Amino acid sequence: MAIPADQLETWAKQGSKDLSSTTYQSVRNALTGSKSPIREKIASGNIRVDLQGSYANDTNTRGDSDVDVLVRLNVFGSNKYSLPTNQFLLHEQTYPVATYDWSHLRRDIITALNEYYGVASVDVSGNKSIKVQKNNGRLRADIVPVIAHRNYSYFLGHTNHAKVEGIMFYHRMTNAEVINYPDQHYSNGVAKHKATSDAFKRIVRIIKNARAYAVDKGLLHKDVAPSYFLQCMIYNVPNEHFAGNDSTAVYNTLKYLIENNKQDFTTQSGQHELFGNSGIHWHHDNATKTLSALAHLWDNWTSI
Repeated sequence: MAIPADQLETWAKQGSKDLSSTTYQSVRNALTGSKSPIREKIASGNIRVDLQGSYANDTNTRGDSDVDVLVRLNVFGSNKYSLPTNQFLLHEQTYPVATYDWSHLRRDIITALNEYYGVASVDVSGNKSIKVQKNNGRLRADIVPVIAHRNYSYFLGHTNHAKVEGIMFYHRMTNAEVINYPDQHYSNGVAKHKATSDAFKRIVRIIKNARAYAVDKGLLHKDVAPSYFLQCMIYNVPNEHFAGNDSTAVYNTLKYLIENNKQDFTTQSGQHELFGNSGIHWHHDNATKTLSALAHLWDNWTSI
């Protein structure tokens, strides 16, 4: 028996954003407070503090907890070393080396958070984010220091070049560059939602909730299907499959994903392949396990 319509209706609803807003404002207060080393850089616009993730993209469910905050420094890295030699040299002549970079930003964010929340509430051990622990008035926050990243196709001068701009940070343990494209992710999600008559984000929330339910019932391990990858996979489903009521749209979405080759799927930003073996990719077998669990949930609702 299919998942009942009233359950899908409940799962489709967006979770409350009150605590996420309070948490984001708390982090912003910490970074702009009188003891923050970066307060003047934020005031001048050299550093931006942005809400990211499911709360920013309106795909948060009632089970979501962590609040993602990007702290963007107005300097950039690039793929300049892959440019032809003459273009690389021109790039070096055009842009001086920054005297305040990502490592300084991360250091100063930690200082600001420690001053505001206390060292015991700030976890700096993560490879990607600095975590502020939750309390009764706020959720846990994941703060990611980033700089811009430019992926050039050519560079012939300050006003004569072609690039795709994203963000970049460094993996704490490996020091490897991690490059993402949150602005493209956001704008593509907005466009997809509009193109599906406001169904895309609704279906994402339903399937994210179904995934959480499958985890609770022991049908799926919690680490197999991160929300980001699950949403990106749904983003690749053709728009026509989101038509109809919730039951029809969820059924057609899952059917398409189970029956069709997903080799050419991209992330929602359109800038990365979705599947692969690196840290920025999802593994095919995990997608298969996820879809199998969701199909089992759909087909055996009354007995689970």
